[in-house]
Amino acid sequence: MELVVGRVAKAHGIKGELVVEVRTDEPDERFAVGAVLRGRKPREQDLKSYTVEAAREHSGRLLLRLEGVDDRSAADAMRGVLFLVDSAELPPSDDPDEFYDHELEGLTVRIVAGRPDGGTEVGTVREVLHTAAGELLAIRRAESERAELLVPFVTDIVPTVSVADGIIEIDPPEGLLDPDFGEPPKPPKPVKSGNDKGDK
Repeated sequence: MELVVGRVAKAHGIKGELVVEVRTDEPDERFAVGAVLRGRKPREQDLKSYTVEAAREHSGRLLLRLEGVDDRSAADAMRGVLFLVDSAELPPSDDPDEFYDHELEGLTVRIVAGRPDGGTEVGTVREVLHTAAGELLAIRRAESERAELLVPFVTDIVPTVSVADGIIEIDPPEGLLDPDFGEPPKPPKPVKSGNDKGDK
């Protein structure tokens, strides 16, 4: 199975540097100088090899220089390229509480037992998002293919993960499953008086 470890977001500067969205917990290893990356555009099948010439962090983003990508035009042509690894190449995790993204994607999410709504199916993990604030599970809701729920991947909220059983149990705080959770409150509608002539 091919796993995405990075995506070229855009060119940076005029010397061929690339802004890369990192999708791996091991960026120092995957994007080390001299590392050979396999990449392709999203709708293409042919993989090309790219050798990392330089890598640095800039304003919280990873900037890469690849051999043969020497100017702005060449960098612009790389926009959207996905860098991939084969899941068979990944070493097994030593920590039972750590998981690769592909192990979580596709698992069924349900409410933890012991609650009034315990056992209720919430949906399926579509993707694991890596943000500055931590990992989030993007869950496709069971009742709708379009609705999506973001759940922080922390022990307090996600106490149980069983890859073997294909199940993730969550213990969501009040409001987390509400589709409007986190949105600013809507202003109250003005109350219309029944007296059209006004009060004296």
